[in-house]
Amino acid sequence: MGFRHVAVLGAGAWGTALANVAARPGRAVTLWSRDAALAAEMEASRENRRSLPGVGLADGVLPRADPAEALAEADLVLMVVPAQHLRATLAALPPFPPDLPVVLCAKGIEAATGLLMSEVLAAARPGQPVAALSGPSFAADVGRRRPTAVTVAAAEAELSRSIAEGLSGPAFRLYHTDDLLGVEIGGAAKNVLAIACGVAAGMELGASAAAALTARGFAELTRFGRASGARSETLMGLSGLGDLVLTCASVQSRNFAFGHALGAGASLAAAAAGRLAEGVATAPVLCRLARQRGVDMPVAEAVAALVAGRTTPGAALDALMARPARAEGDA
Repeated sequence: MGFRHVAVLGAGAWGTALANVAARPGRAVTLWSRDAALAAEMEASRENRRSLPGVGLADGVLPRADPAEALAEADLVLMVVPAQHLRATLAALPPFPPDLPVVLCAKGIEAATGLLMSEVLAAARPGQPVAALSGPSFAADVGRRRPTAVTVAAAEAELSRSIAEGLSGPAFRLYHTDDLLGVEIGGAAKNVLAIACGVAAGMELGASAAAALTARGFAELTRFGRASGARSETLMGLSGLGDLVLTCASVQSRNFAFGHALGAGASLAAAAAGRLAEGVATAPVLCRLARQRGVDMPVAEAVAALVAGRTTPGAALDALMARPARAEGDA
């Protein structure tokens, strides 16, 4: 399937980077922003100075403020809006053609319903072909064409394969899978676990603690994923382990940076100022789903307590370290 017109809905840093990725000679890419002033500014400067400064828009990327205009001739949509705003954004957008594939590029679980992003889309636009893109990737790296590899998933294997072929380029490699559930779970859970690693870094607990948290966090992600029906090889891949390793070790990750600020003594409000950390909204619902499925996730539970203001970084650390000894393969 050759894509001639890609509509990128959401003009933050990640949406802008993906618009550049999608731009190819002969292909139109419309980059939609709900902020008309931002769309006009990007068109004039050929740069998203608010979210991705220093990275020029690729030739062929057309900023637009009118969603109908952005979608008018699209044969592929990249939906790059925050997870907790997906449902409202879909409600505000014009209808999609029934065969128009939508690639979900935000990572999270809807807090109010416990639904993954593909399930939110299915509820809002029944029958719409859906895929999810996830993996270890920072917008600044992708925007500057630094080598990056991610995964695209769709229940229909042919759809994920065609998207991977259509969007892969010299510096952006896509692997494809039909394990949509596994890719979405990996992306959502790692956001929560990255907050925990950020807290440890902010408390200056050292590299040993960081490694332990990453490893035990991955064990939790794997347990939850398997209990939910995800495949082990997906959880071990780019959208699970790969993304976790990246976001558990860098302040470029908004979730890690949020946790780092908390660990360094900032209040919840100060830690959240100026950044959208998807793991904050995901932590409580992830833990609720884990309890319903009989999955023990102590690191995620500690994060949920932190973001709810029920504990402090020091108390959360003490509670984790005081857990009973057990075999490593046990929960």
